[in-house]
Amino acid sequence: MFNNLTPMVKNLLILNIGIFLVQWVLNVDFPEILGLRYIFSDYFEPYQLFTHIFIHAGGWHLFSNMFALFIFGPLLERVWGSSKFLVFFLITGLGASMLYSAINFYEVRKVEVATERYIESPNPDQFRSLVTEHASYAKRQLAEFIEGYENNPENPTNIATSRSYARQIYEGKANIPMVGASGAVFGILMAFGMLFPNMELMLLFPPIPIKAKYLVMFYGLYTIYMGIERVPGDNVAHFAHLGGMLFAFILVKFWKGNGNQYY
Repeated sequence: MFNNLTPMVKNLLILNIGIFLVQWVLNVDFPEILGLRYIFSDYFEPYQLFTHIFIHAGGWHLFSNMFALFIFGPLLERVWGSSKFLVFFLITGLGASMLYSAINFYEVRKVEVATERYIESPNPDQFRSLVTEHASYAKRQLAEFIEGYENNPENPTNIATSRSYARQIYEGKANIPMVGASGAVFGILMAFGMLFPNMELMLLFPPIPIKAKYLVMFYGLYTIYMGIERVPGDNVAHFAHLGGMLFAFILVKFWKGNGNQYY
């Protein structure tokens, strides 16, 4: 099976796995340094638009991305050649960065405005609304404080503490780094579905065959739904996935891949 590996796919696997091992063995916090930040964050650097692609937060995150690269990448590299495949990988990763950053700017700006409005005019109802709308993950941890604040809304300590929590909500939203090759990997999946739409793939769960074009369609619709729905506790950058797929579609069309289906 490993004999089917192509040179660039092999190099990308080695690079991503190697960086993760260095991060784990030496306890280096690469996500904090190289992860993609909110574009107006004090920690944002332009190089993060690319470096985040090669950083992974955990073993399963790494495995799922590298497994998809291992399965779908070699056939695309054989069609395009190694250099063109690398260009595709980087451009779709950049596309993921750009769409994610645009959506993230909109979302963080909303939190910033709500936070500033609350700090100017704090009260328990507004604080509860701020937490419910922008930090639902913290509702349980803050439940006791909110109850005490509602019972004693004029207490200066409660007001000061609520303002501090409000700032933490904004800073938490603005300073969470986005990492992973998922955008580029979803781009690879899109290209595979466009070039080999009728190739049957065997799913693991459930173990049934499915044509590549239907698999891509499912993942695209699922990504859009999850990006819009925003399930509490979901920390997946779905719009980065969508950005990778969108740029892959444009790039394959530009390369006239859609007019040259291979299967």
